[in-house]
Amino acid sequence: MLSPPYVLLLLDGWEGSCRVYDRAKSYKVIFTSSTYEEAELWLLEDEYELIERRVSVSEI
Repeated sequence: MLSPPYVLLLLDGWEGSCRVYDRAKSYKVIFTSSTYEEAELWLLEDEYELIERRVSVSEI
């Protein structure tokens, strides 16, 4: 595992789209999809792993 880990944020938007943000690139949007499932598949294809926990703003 990388230390510190490389973190991408997947957020479900209010306007009906999902976006993946790259924290290392000043939170630039690197992928947009119309569904959460499509965005999740995109991440899994690139071998990212889901971390299911809440993250506070101070942690990111």
